[in-house]
Parts: sequence; C-alpha cells; structure tokens
Amino acid sequence: MRLLLFIPLAALVVLFALSNRQPVELRLWPFDVTWTAPVSLAVLLPAAVAFLMGALIVWLADLPARRRGWSAQRRATALQSEIDRIHAAEKAAAADRLAGPA
Repeated sequence: MRLLLFIPLAALVVLFALSNRQPVELRLWPFDVTWTAPVSLAVLLPAAVAFLMGALIVWLADLPARRRGWSAQRRATALQSEIDRIHAAEKAAAADRLAGPA
C-alpha cells in the first residue's frame, strides 16, 4: 500500500527535478553570501527540511500517548498473569475437593 503512494510521488519529484535544472542565485540577505543552485534543489531542499521538522514535531507530540500505551500494555500483561495464577489456584483447589480426604 505504501508503494502505491510512494512511487507516484517519487516520480513527480524526479520529473520536477529534471524539468527545473536552470540555475538560480540564492542570497542570504543580512550577509553577503551567494549560492547558485538548480531551481529544483532550491525548492525541494526546503520542502524536505520542512517535512522532516513536521515529522519530528508530530513524533515528539505523540510520545506521551505512546508512553501511556506502553504503560497500559505492561499493566494488562501483569493483570493477565494474575488472572492465570488465580485460575491455576482454582483448578488446584477444585482437584483437591474432587479427590476428597485422603
């Protein structure tokens, strides 16, 4: 399913990069720094940086929910082991009752 989304998007990015190879001059305003790069790089690099920053923000915002999930999973495992222990004790008690006095 991921490939159905990734392949067309990757094809569009490659086509964009191939069709926009003209050089553009980029200047860092307060400084006297000039950089010449293809238009595609001048567009795709900031887009990639913004995407990664957004992904990091979402990942960090999701940490508390994942932490609660991990805690709930540990609690569920502990409760399940306690239930299993109680069932085993009930089976042993039922077997002792059925056996009767020795």
